[in-house]
Amino acid sequence: MPAIASPERVRQTREQLDAHVREIVTWHFNPKTGTPFWLDKAKEFRFDPLKDVKSFEDLKKFGLFEDEWLRGGPVRRWLPKAYQDKPAYVFETGGTTGIPKSRVVVDDFRIDYEMFSDTLPEKFFPKGSNWLMLGPSGPRRLRLAVEHLCQYRGGICFCVDLDPRWVVKLIKKGWMEHLKAYQEHVIDQALTVLSANHEIKCLFTTPKLLDALAARLEQEGSSIAQAGITGVFCGGTEMTSQWIRFAIEELLGPGVYIAPTYGNTLMGLAASDMPTREDNYKIAYYAPQPRAGVEVVDFDDPNKVVEYGQSGRVKLTTLTKELFIPGFLERDEGEREPPSAKYPWDGVSGVRPFRAFAATTTVGVY
Repeated sequence: MPAIASPERVRQTREQLDAHVREIVTWHFNPKTGTPFWLDKAKEFRFDPLKDVKSFEDLKKFGLFEDEWLRGGPVRRWLPKAYQDKPAYVFETGGTTGIPKSRVVVDDFRIDYEMFSDTLPEKFFPKGSNWLMLGPSGPRRLRLAVEHLCQYRGGICFCVDLDPRWVVKLIKKGWMEHLKAYQEHVIDQALTVLSANHEIKCLFTTPKLLDALAARLEQEGSSIAQAGITGVFCGGTEMTSQWIRFAIEELLGPGVYIAPTYGNTLMGLAASDMPTREDNYKIAYYAPQPRAGVEVVDFDDPNKVVEYGQSGRVKLTTLTKELFIPGFLERDEGEREPPSAKYPWDGVSGVRPFRAFAATTTVGVY
């Protein structure tokens, strides 16, 4: 079991979060620096965000964030006035059906991944090493973010593209032969890069693609380790304790570290240490507080946090100068985890699709 944070450390961290909340709310609701969406929305509130929001708990005054607000444009309404003259990116999240949610970004994706970089063990993710990015690119931030992570650590990133929307369409149409061919096409490209003497030591990919890559390497008499990989950064909702145990014991073997992550375009990255046999391979994720906070809330009352060890829906709050999103109910559920010595705030484990959506969600490459 990981060491538990002391009550004093937890208290100090909460005070830091409350101070950060005040700073971010002031920024987004200040007429000079603020976000057009929130400045307009404030006219509907029965409270004054600049005076009445003093803590993380006070964010409940905003109510739940509506998913639909992020669908469609104009997207500049989400860009604070202070950043209107800066070059901006737009990244999509979701969107397998209908209009996808969009997020406008200036530097947040770089900051998020630089923070995540600090959680990676140098022994397995050596500075200066080259990376292979095997996963979705396109309108998502993932490709740029992983590439920045690699560059930030002094390496060069080799990318293999993948279109998850095409994967989902193939699954929905039942075209499993085409799905298999597309997966093999992606793995073919990964093997070509790995065989080209590029000195790649670090890999980002998803669970299904790691499965496929390891299987193909085994067919060719090789393995992830023999291909030169020492560190794997892996993310996706299929990252269960059963799968991570299989990955550690069968796919990777000794000498290869896997860093599981849970994240999205709105949150950044919730980090987790490599699971261990002693802890039954449980994966406990901790959001990048204070820039984002995650709560595990009651399925019927999103304002009520469940007890430690209990199941609930994941509620996200984003608190950066580029984006303020209070009370966003994720399409995931899990168990509430206590603060750890390394991350002295609440975490979440057992992350899986929210039960009300699970039956209608098509899981593709993730």
